[in-house]
Amino acid sequence: MEPTAFPQDLVQAQRDWIRTYEALAHPGLPHNTALRQRLLELSAQIWWHPFFATGAGRAPTARVELRRLARERGQRTARAS
Repeated sequence: MEPTAFPQDLVQAQRDWIRTYEALAHPGLPHNTALRQRLLELSAQIWWHPFFATGAGRAPTARVELRRLARERGQRTARAS
């Protein structure tokens, strides 16, 4: 698949979603309700983002590519810290 130019706000929302999901994977942490609510908000923000109404966003693999890109950028940021 050709590289897709995802809007920065969409990539950031996906990165936030991944971090929130990973935080929920640790049982016993406080604020699980807030984390679940944040995950739902981010899910809706990503799902209904206007990008997915465009030609590039309609590609069957666009959402998979978004997740891959967000993980990759998140790992790069973590290594740079």
